[in-house]
Amino acid sequence: MLHRGHQGTDGADGELTVPMAWLYAEYIADELLRTGDLMPPTSFEFRAGRDALALTIFLSDTDGELSGIRVVTQLETWLSLTAYDQPWQDWVGERMAQLTAEAARSARPAPDLELAAAAWRWLEETELLAPDLDAVPGGAPGAGEDEGPEVWTPAWQLGLPLGHLAIHLF
Repeated sequence: MLHRGHQGTDGADGELTVPMAWLYAEYIADELLRTGDLMPPTSFEFRAGRDALALTIFLSDTDGELSGIRVVTQLETWLSLTAYDQPWQDWVGERMAQLTAEAARSARPAPDLELAAAAWRWLEETELLAPDLDAVPGGAPGAGEDEGPEVWTPAWQLGLPLGHLAIHLF
């Protein structure tokens, strides 16, 4: 979507490029997570889930047009991409590199890609304290029934299963 303006322009001839594809992907991810009611929307875990799901939605759109009508038809694709046994991190890296190369060749502003890259950086660089799923049950001396060992986990590793579960609950 282009909007003509005089200040803060990204495009040629005074055109402001609005990152509608990324904003729409983020909106869909937000709605899926809110519908699942898995955690408070103000938590870092929610943000990790939203960003991981938004990246999945944005990067899986190979036609370059996210359509509200197609959301329901894309759920299976998003489920398969976010499944536990899939190399999601590698897929994101490859798709980001591909889109970055395409944007460089076109020499046009890519605000959607810039927002997606910022989300990916946050997911890779941020670590959240999460339960250690690899810990031996009952291995923490003095821990209560609901408590257990925790480890620092990259945000994408926590957000990805949350996004996957949110799609299932939708």
